[in-house]
Amino acid sequence: MPKTDRLFRLLHLIRGLRPPVTAARLAAAMEVSERTIYRDIDSLRAAGARIEGAAGLGYTMVEDPALPPQTFTQIEIEALTLGLADVTQRGDSDLAQAASDALVKILATLPERQQRQAMHAVNLVQRLITPATPTIDMTLLREAMWAEEALDIGYRDLKQDRTRRRIYPLALSYHDRSVMLLAWCCKRQDFRSFHVTRIEGYQKTGESFRPRRVTLLRDFLEKLRERDRACLPDPA
Repeated sequence: MPKTDRLFRLLHLIRGLRPPVTAARLAAAMEVSERTIYRDIDSLRAAGARIEGAAGLGYTMVEDPALPPQTFTQIEIEALTLGLADVTQRGDSDLAQAASDALVKILATLPERQQRQAMHAVNLVQRLITPATPTIDMTLLREAMWAEEALDIGYRDLKQDRTRRRIYPLALSYHDRSVMLLAWCCKRQDFRSFHVTRIEGYQKTGESFRPRRVTLLRDFLEKLRERDRACLPDPA
């Protein structure tokens, strides 16, 4: 691993592990020697990181030059920790890890008092039902949406019928029991919601639907809102 990447990794570990974190624990996590950890901590200190501690005692991050300082109100801290905790429970493995990493970075920018508030938040997430784990690579699916690239998918519907479709992937919608892919279906020439657990593989096509994604997604969401309004009972 290049030294620059190793230093960023070390910073992330010192931010995220409960302080004080020993050189032995850091060395095990990074698969390097403790001597390398001591040298890298000296490099981080020379670059401006305020890391308290010493060999045999463990290390604590006091000030991180890689991140600007942030100030949040206590309720904002509660909202951030609650939202990211929900993602760690409901998201796929990559999304859950990203939420965990984001929380570590946010906490590292807070003053010590607010770090304690975040670590002892009064709002907790406990979901007894989580969406089924998809079998497809959700990271690559998200990349196709970011790139606004059409996909060819195999899909098994609720009747167990299998079809091949070309779609324009627009967004992922997280429901209580499922994750839905909102898309424009070229086969049906209409909007469709696909259960991600029923997608049986997909291929990138190289076909771009940029810059149609924003307009298509806006129209799809409006169509969903109209459907929901039609299902509401008339006011008394």
